[in-house]
Amino acid sequence: MFTIAMRSVRQRPGRFLATLLSTFLGALVVMTFNANHDTAAAPGLDSISEETLTISAGVVGGYGTLLVFFAIASTLTVNVRQRGEEIALLRRSGATPAQIKRMVVSEAVAVAVAGTLLAIGPAVIAGRQLLVLFKDTDQVAGNVDHVFGPIALSSGFAITLIASVGAAFLAVRRATRAAAGGTRSRGRVKHVAGVAALLAGVGGILSTSAFEKTDPAMMAAPGYGAILLAVGFSFLAPSLLSFLLGVLARPFTALTGASGYLTVHNMRRRASQLSAVLMPLILFIGIACATLYMQAIGTDAVAASGISPTGEDKSVETLNFVVVGIVVLFSCIMLVNSLYAATTYRTREFGQQRLAGATSGQILGMIGLESVILTVTGVFFATVAAIAGIVPYSIARTGTTVPDQDLGIWLLVVGIGAAATIVTSVGTAYRGLRTPAVEAVTLAA
Repeated sequence: MFTIAMRSVRQRPGRFLATLLSTFLGALVVMTFNANHDTAAAPGLDSISEETLTISAGVVGGYGTLLVFFAIASTLTVNVRQRGEEIALLRRSGATPAQIKRMVVSEAVAVAVAGTLLAIGPAVIAGRQLLVLFKDTDQVAGNVDHVFGPIALSSGFAITLIASVGAAFLAVRRATRAAAGGTRSRGRVKHVAGVAALLAGVGGILSTSAFEKTDPAMMAAPGYGAILLAVGFSFLAPSLLSFLLGVLARPFTALTGASGYLTVHNMRRRASQLSAVLMPLILFIGIACATLYMQAIGTDAVAASGISPTGEDKSVETLNFVVVGIVVLFSCIMLVNSLYAATTYRTREFGQQRLAGATSGQILGMIGLESVILTVTGVFFATVAAIAGIVPYSIARTGTTVPDQDLGIWLLVVGIGAAATIVTSVGTAYRGLRTPAVEAVTLAA
């Protein structure tokens, strides 16, 4: 099966491009920041520089690891789902579920190793530039040299391989069960994981009051709390989306006609698959809004006090902006990859709908409405998660429930998420509709 896996990767590299991109960027982020551990361990380093490097590696490394797992899991899940007929054919040909798992996991390992190897050079360059940024803001001494050592290298390979193998194993397990006619639902597991994440997020947010308002670490509690809430909403996305569609089905169909009917019907049937799109959207908007608003509140509070920002304040600000940059990059890539793969996979479906009488305009309208519903749902729950972190931080830091900042940050972040969702979905569907309907229904799913 390993030989078949390697042949599959060589013969169809385009299928694995999204996973390769996710592993490459994941390894790049992990190795870039974990190299700070190698640099901090160098002899003769002063305590302030060592603390800055260690904190940046720990905090951003934690965010990065979480996002790497979600990125790789998202792309691998879509990849394996698209191979449902191939896996079913292998099962009918005599392949056992264990053999199919070994094949898919071997493919994931090969792509993960390739992505990590490609990321080593860029990670060295990015790590040096990050160190220059710390030096320019006087957070690290000017005589500190960048070190790319065993911690960065081992963490890059370990995290991407563990994420790839774990995600591939779970995805192919579901696919082989479906091919064998299994109908066992994983809804209960997702519900438990979602509720656990929500409870952990609430606990993190409530712990904000345990910090002093001038403590730079105070932002960590509501920040991680908002992230965990976003993760919890992501796990519960299929149920939340199904409930929303059930409530709005009739009025939405009455207002939008045939496109609305197609939209509601398809989204209710594919709620579980669409959660792969909601997950990066909720994470992107929730984490970015929470972090940027809390940083703005903290910066304004320092300015209002008339005290010059300390080196620790500058370090926290730099970390927050770097974290937001990572979130924007990863989440947008996850979102675009998931949407592109999922919409391309539906080319045959679009052909069948056209042969059944639907026009290209109605199908494009359906995809556009799907994108709008997904965007509104993602924005709502992401905003709830962000507000849950922002309000306690504002109370603890400034004594006010409603911060003075306007909606500019929220509008910018939501605009980026909405544009990525709608443009990718509609653009990919338009390309698929250029294929003649009869030809489209003969394409391999």
